[in-house]
Amino acid sequence: MGIRQAQMKAEMKTLRSAGLRLLQTYADLSDTKGHLLDEVLGAAVPLQWAHYPPDDAIDLSSGFQWFYHSHSPEDRPVGSEHGHIHLFARRPLWSRRLQSCSEIEFRRICGSENTQTHTRHLLAIGLNAKGLPISLFTVNSWVTGDQMLSTKLTTQLLASIQLKTGHPRVDAVIESVVHLCLPEIQNALQKRDAKLASFTGANKLQDLGLELLSELPIDLDEKLKRLM
Repeated sequence: MGIRQAQMKAEMKTLRSAGLRLLQTYADLSDTKGHLLDEVLGAAVPLQWAHYPPDDAIDLSSGFQWFYHSHSPEDRPVGSEHGHIHLFARRPLWSRRLQSCSEIEFRRICGSENTQTHTRHLLAIGLNAKGLPISLFTVNSWVTGDQMLSTKLTTQLLASIQLKTGHPRVDAVIESVVHLCLPEIQNALQKRDAKLASFTGANKLQDLGLELLSELPIDLDEKLKRLM
């Protein structure tokens, strides 16, 4: 077996494993008549703009972090999205890679780099009211109060994602979606970069008129049909 064939076989194994894990997670929720966000919300009704969990879900071992929240109807048009998960990389997961050529060029395009924050925003995953992932999107730096990384580094970090934050079902869904949707994620990141590159404002990363940088719908049912 050639190197490329071995790589393709390993990639397919990863995709199938992610698909099976996703299906099992939602099957377990169905059996217990539960919701994906139950382990984060408990019996509480989610409040708009609040973080769930309040101090974010953090895996100090892998260096990844996430939280769930929803926007007000006035801020985000009424649609199928119930809320979304923001996913981050924590220092030092990203910091030792900042001197690569791709990162230096990306910072040149984006403008000044905030080195004081401990996180870098990677991606947001939109969920519908049933707790099913329906979209991937990227936002400007002022939205999350930190910075972003280049498409190359973000994709590399996400490809290696491992989560153990104490919220196993949400962790499983995030990991599975990332592995199943890496091509879509890369596409969303490239659209983000193109929008930033074309913007002519003085401080594009802090421009309040530049919020949502890219968004793509995802169809996990179709992906799973092709895999299984």
